[in-house]
Amino acid sequence: MKELSLDDYLEKHTSRPSELLQEMIRLTNLRTRFPRMLSGHIQGKFLEMVSKMLKPERILEIGTFTGYSALSLAEGLRDGGKLITIEYDEEYEDLIRYFIEKSGFGNKIQLLIGDAKTIIPDLSETFDLVFIDADKNGYPVYYEQVMPKVRTGGIILVDNVLWSGKVLKAGSKDAETAAIVKFNSIVADDVRVEQVLLPMRDGLMMIRKL
Repeated sequence: MKELSLDDYLEKHTSRPSELLQEMIRLTNLRTRFPRMLSGHIQGKFLEMVSKMLKPERILEIGTFTGYSALSLAEGLRDGGKLITIEYDEEYEDLIRYFIEKSGFGNKIQLLIGDAKTIIPDLSETFDLVFIDADKNGYPVYYEQVMPKVRTGGIILVDNVLWSGKVLKAGSKDAETAAIVKFNSIVADDVRVEQVLLPMRDGLMMIRKL
């Protein structure tokens, strides 16, 4: 009998994803070039539970991919709530819209296709919860753009902040690693927030606006 890996153990002891999310995992693996970008079971359930605890009225997501994290976050929206999700790559639009409509959250999720850096400044909403999982070079910019739009006490979640451990390699010339190191330092020194860096998946930063 094969010995369970730690990841297998985590999966076994975490509530299973819905049939729709399982379908999304299958189709993402079949139809996209980079299926590893999917939030997946463990992180998706974590996002869902955070959202259910906060009961947000407004959520902003930067980086939709095929929609796993968007549907997970939408589970916690209060009645009349809204989630705005921004995806740069129009290649995924049809697949995202398919799952949004099938989920029953079609009246709660607004998908915007384009460059988040130009879209965010035009958003008029104040957000209770923000999830950033987009191009890593943009993290410092996204953080500063969303901060004025997050309510006091609101939460910002940022994915991939350990970047496969590359953040520990001093003097890395990789632009994405350098951007993540810069972002982590900005947050650590920011008196406007309190934060915890969680070793979940590829590193998840949880930030609370003071």
